[in-house]
Formats: sequence, structure tokens, C-alpha cells
Amino acid sequence: MSAARRRRGWSLGDAVVPVFAGLAFLYLLVPVAYTVAFSFNDAGRSNLVWQGFTLDAWRNPCGAPQVCEAFVNSLTVGLLATAGATVLGTMVAVALVRYRFRGRSAANLLIFLPMSTPEVVLGAALLAQFLSLRVQPGFGTVVIAHVMFSVSFVVVTVKARVASLDPRLEEAAADLYASSWLAFWKVTFPLLVPGIAAAALLAFSLSFDDFIITNFNSGAFTTFPKFVYVSAARGIPPQANVIGSIMFALALVLVVAVQVAAAARRRRAARAV
Repeated sequence: MSAARRRRGWSLGDAVVPVFAGLAFLYLLVPVAYTVAFSFNDAGRSNLVWQGFTLDAWRNPCGAPQVCEAFVNSLTVGLLATAGATVLGTMVAVALVRYRFRGRSAANLLIFLPMSTPEVVLGAALLAQFLSLRVQPGFGTVVIAHVMFSVSFVVVTVKARVASLDPRLEEAAADLYASSWLAFWKVTFPLLVPGIAAAALLAFSLSFDDFIITNFNSGAFTTFPKFVYVSAARGIPPQANVIGSIMFALALVLVVAVQVAAAARRRRAARAV
């Protein structure tokens, strides 16, 4: 026990806080554990009840009809939406922080509207717009919809990074005869990369797992969340649980790798000082 804890004595919070923290983690991890467990279920026609352990679904993740097609569709939409939202959102974030122009305050307010609007309202409004323009719902409308609601999250994330940068760095580059364009690419952009990467990951996550807006604007086009929703009545196929488990494992590895890299950078910076 630390000296500070011995001095202040024991309190009820010392026992209650760990208990509630453990319950919170348990609440978060139970659905993940269920998904992983039922990826090994010998399901047969239904995956609602545990029938026995098998590796069949892991040996053949594409065994269920349309599951891999839906997964590839979600990956394609997610990558395209992430690319579009990241480029547009980064430009908007830089403009809002670094430049003064008429309507800047209104633009700051409007950026938050897609984030605060219920998805069912957003999805219905987008569908009405597409139908009024006689655009048939499908792959293209889903990508456009995902770019639209992801841009706001990219702007907010990158904007915080831009605001933390010292503008005198660009001024120093200008003093060394660098053009504004060269100063941005050689000085500002490298410093923005961590924020842009975080925004891109957030945009991809939002796009990949979106169901409500996608369901309104997809028509016959099927994404992975839509496939899971349609399949839920008879039990999500174990192959879908396999894909979900793999995506969770990849996300966990990515988060751990980022944390380890950040800790290594902090240690190198501390040794340099």
C-alpha cells in the first residue's frame, strides 16, 4: 500500500470503484464473448442455441450464402467513404481553424448537425433527396450517405489537431523562402498525420458498422450489418460470427500496437531530455 493511501486511510470508494469498473467491462465484453463463442457453434439451420463445438465455420468463413459478399461490400463502401470523408474533412478543418471568412461561425455550427441528428431522420431525409432526384438507391447512394455523415467526425477530430499546432512553424518556413504550399506539405501536413489517421479510422468504423442510414439508402445492395440484421431472426450464421471475431481481433491488435508505439515514443523522448 502506498504512503499516500496509508495517510488518508481506507474509503468505501476503494472497494466500490473497482467493482463497478469490472461490471462495466463485463457489460461491454459479454456481446463480444457471445459472438466469439457462437462462431464455434455446430449450428445446423439455426444459431440460436448451442449445439456443440466445431471448427467448420472457421475452416470455411464464406460457407453461409452472401456473407462474404456482404462483408466485401462493407469493406468497399467503408474504404471509399473513408477516403472521401478524410480528404473533405481535413480541408474543412484546416479552413475553419486557419482562415477567417464570412459564414465561418455558421459553418462551425452546421458541421455538428449530422452528429446531433438522429440517424433515422438523416437516413429518411437522404432517401427523399435521392428519390426526388430520381437516383436509384444502391452502392453509389450508400457511399454518398456514408461520406456525408462521416465528414463531421473527421472535421472535429482533425480540427482539434490543427488548433494544437503552432502557426509560427509555418511562418518560420516562409522566412526560409518556402511557398505556402511547400510549407504546408513539409511542415504542417506531417504534424497533422496522427490526427488525420485517427479521423480516418473513426470514419471507417462508423461506415463499416452503420445500419440505419444504410438500410434507408441501399435498396437491394447488402452490407454486412444489413446481412446480420436480416439473418438475426433465425440466428446469425456462425460464419458471420467468425468475420465479426476477426474484425474485433484486428481492431484490438491495432489499438495495442498504437499504444505500444506511443509508449515507445514517450520513452525515447524522455531519454532524449
